[in-house]
Amino acid sequence: MGEMGLRERKKQRMYQDVSDIAVRLFLERGFDAVSVAEVAAEAGISKPTLFRYFPAKEDLVLHRIADHETEAARVVAGAADPVGALRRHFLAGLAGRDPVTGLNDHPEVLAFHRLLYGTPSLAARAYAHQERSEAALAEALGGDLDARLAAGQIIAVQRVLALENWRRIAAGEPVERVAPDAVRAAERAFGRLAEALSELRSTR
Repeated sequence: MGEMGLRERKKQRMYQDVSDIAVRLFLERGFDAVSVAEVAAEAGISKPTLFRYFPAKEDLVLHRIADHETEAARVVAGAADPVGALRRHFLAGLAGRDPVTGLNDHPEVLAFHRLLYGTPSLAARAYAHQERSEAALAEALGGDLDARLAAGQIIAVQRVLALENWRRIAAGEPVERVAPDAVRAAERAFGRLAEALSELRSTR
């Protein structure tokens, strides 16, 4: 078990290191201007090795948000009130300035979001990430049509709230000015979800 644990840690470190190198190069020169071969050379690995870890070039960037793919599903697992649990989780993210909520003005976070949303192939890949997040949440909510409809609404609300926060901050508004509006918007949006999905219950 210890050996397997070490092997898994090394694998995760490789993922993180290669992704960090790639994102740095993409931010410096642009996503389309940097080849996979250049990323591999900078990381000190072969191109085939890189593709074993990252099947597509876009995955080098999306790795940074991969752990959020099942986040909503984990939040509602076993919750008697899934919408309430997600509301509390999102508000906690706002309070903690979690980048996934869009309410973060750290230069590296803003640069990453500009790269993600400003590159068409990355934006398309991010949409696929959201679809998988929606599917995982739907499964946690029961997997039937009602669960899928609910998951679609919830993920859409979270995405729109985060994008609104990011756009305002990217336009130059300070976090302190955006934060109160972000909280009010989240409370309003999740309140509407709670009314629309009042009979929703987690199955785990």
